[in-house]
Amino acid sequence: MNLYPAIDLRGGQAVRLYQGDYDRMTVYNADPPAQARAFLAAGARFLHVVDLDGAKDDTTANRETIAAIARQGGLFLEVGGGIRDEARIESYLSLGVGRCILGTVAVKDFAFTARMAKKHGSRIAVGVDMRDGYVAVNGWKEITPEPGIDFCRRCADAGVQAIIATDISRDGTMQGTNMDLYRELLTIPGLEITASGGIARMEELETLQAMHCHAAILGKSIYTGAIDLAEAVRRYQD
Repeated sequence: MNLYPAIDLRGGQAVRLYQGDYDRMTVYNADPPAQARAFLAAGARFLHVVDLDGAKDDTTANRETIAAIARQGGLFLEVGGGIRDEARIESYLSLGVGRCILGTVAVKDFAFTARMAKKHGSRIAVGVDMRDGYVAVNGWKEITPEPGIDFCRRCADAGVQAIIATDISRDGTMQGTNMDLYRELLTIPGLEITASGGIARMEELETLQAMHCHAAILGKSIYTGAIDLAEAVRRYQD
């Protein structure tokens, strides 16, 4: 299983939100490239970065921070947040980003997402954020009427190879992740599933690995010390 420590960017700082609430934000590191170096030193080979300003306001305010992280090397970097056109995809890929995550646009313009998946293959993932089982968009502010599981099946049928699935109600809460969601998603053929949101204990990583989940994202748990990243990498990183 691939382990992705997470850096969420707002105003050039590494932060975490509680249940996606921008008003409940904690700053963990004012120097995100330094945070990425710390993850690399702990043995990480992958990094998940979300531009929260981009997701909320459709800006590229954190692009230079992402570029600085990419320039350091050593980590496969996936980036999401406000990526809603091909120009931004190409811009991030040109920085050395390994994979771009489409969120809101995947719902709002599904035909575009299918084209990008066909053109870029494994360099495109779809981030499916769910609240109460339904897809959420626009920085998690808007809940759509489509069930997340149905949307993931639709993505698979369109040629999307990778899904990053987040239960917003668990994100940043340290209450454990939604295992039932991932069990169901893992029955969809042709998808690599990344579990995201609420993972708080080593035992959850063991369960996800046993389920053959492709990857897991670790956020607040490693910032608070509930999970030791180096130990998690030693035990569960393929």
